[in-house]
Amino acid sequence: MEGACGGSCACSTCHVIVQDEAMYEKMEEPSDDENDMLDLAFGLTETSRLGCQVVMGKALDGLVVKLPSMTRNMQASDFAEKEKKA
Repeated sequence: MEGACGGSCACSTCHVIVQDEAMYEKMEEPSDDENDMLDLAFGLTETSRLGCQVVMGKALDGLVVKLPSMTRNMQASDFAEKEKKA
């Protein structure tokens, strides 16, 4: 998973989708900053979070997340296009 901002909640490249709604409910509420960044994420769902903002603990043991099919990070998109052409 890519996290272009290094965990500072300044982009949406680490967008993940929590697979189990019950696990999502165990997490702390996203901050306003995280919600603002999630608004920029591709494929936003009701259980979307920024991976860099999820604080892991025993309550989240077994957490399963899915990566969205695309990202809005231009560098990642440019890389994928170069790979297709090669």
